[in-house]
This record gives sequence, C-alpha cells and structure tokens, in this order.
Amino acid sequence: TGKTHIATALGVQACRAGRRVRFWRTSTLVNEIIAAQQEYRLGRFEKAFQRADLVILDELGFIPLERHAAELLFQLLASRYELGSLVVTSNLDFKDWTRVFGDETLTAALLDRLTHNAEILAFAGESYRFKQSMRRREAQS
Repeated sequence: TGKTHIATALGVQACRAGRRVRFWRTSTLVNEIIAAQQEYRLGRFEKAFQRADLVILDELGFIPLERHAAELLFQLLASRYELGSLVVTSNLDFKDWTRVFGDETLTAALLDRLTHNAEILAFAGESYRFKQSMRRREAQS
C-alpha cells in the first residue's frame, strides 16, 4: 500500500534538508537494543538514537516481541517522546498492538505517546509489491 515507500520518501526529504535520519526495521532495532544492553552500552545507544532528527521505524507488528524486548523498545521510544520526529509503519490497527507488546498497559502508554501531536495516515488497498509481482508474472506468461 506504500507505507514503507512514503516513510522512505520522508526520510530522503529530511536528508536533503540537512537533517539526521535513521531507518530501522523494527526487528532489527529490537535486536540492536538487546545487543546494546548485553554489551553494557544501552545508554550510548539511546543517546545516538536521540540525536537523529527523524527516526523511521518500519514494519512494527510483524513479529510479536518478548516481554523484555517490548520493555526495551518502549523505553527507547518513550524517551524520544517530544524530542524528535518519529515515523512508524505497521500493518496493524492500534487495537491489535497489544499482540505485539504483550501487555495492555505498556501498549496503551506507548500509543498515548506516539499518537499525541501525531499525523496518522491510514492506508487501505492491495500491497504495492504484490501488484507489481502479479504484473511481472502476467508479462512473463
């Protein structure tokens, strides 16, 4: 539907405007947070995370998080609240985010921060990648 494409385009425009931008797939960011904690460098990781003018977090919700990972991600995102811009893409409705974070209270607190002063874009329709792949198959037939 174009969520990642739009998020990437926003990131490119921010770079062109001289802003510092970081892009992560959610699963990659979670793995990096866990590694940073295990290596006793979570504080440094968080400071670097906060220095970006724009953070793009792609594909939140594809993989449910273990409790510890959900808590670390919450901590990182909550600490960014009102400090810098954040773009999050997800295929899930907000009501389904509890499945990802595994805790209603933590999910509600995160959504409270993420949606405060936010622009929420809802995409509907077929996957752009799926349509492109079907066109390729039809052209090959």
